[in-house]
Amino acid sequence: MNKAELITHVADETGLSKANSERAVNSVFQGIAKALGTGGKASFVGFGTFSVIDRASRSGRNPRTGETIQIPASRQPKFKAGKELREAVN
Repeated sequence: MNKAELITHVADETGLSKANSERAVNSVFQGIAKALGTGGKASFVGFGTFSVIDRASRSGRNPRTGETIQIPASRQPKFKAGKELREAVN
């Protein structure tokens, strides 16, 4: 499912127009991004938790040249599925 399909699904399930559904979906995504951007997390009981992890700098290798390079430290988003989502998938 992509974003357009999610918007259509929300519109069909709620009876909202596609424009209002798009605003709702965008608002949810922006809320999650804002929470993660401030170093917090977004938890949805039964669905899962979005959080941020800090990755340390490390050495890597350029696959084209074989040269050793230094990969800088970064922050990465992480998702851990909740119990109900895991059960729905299995």
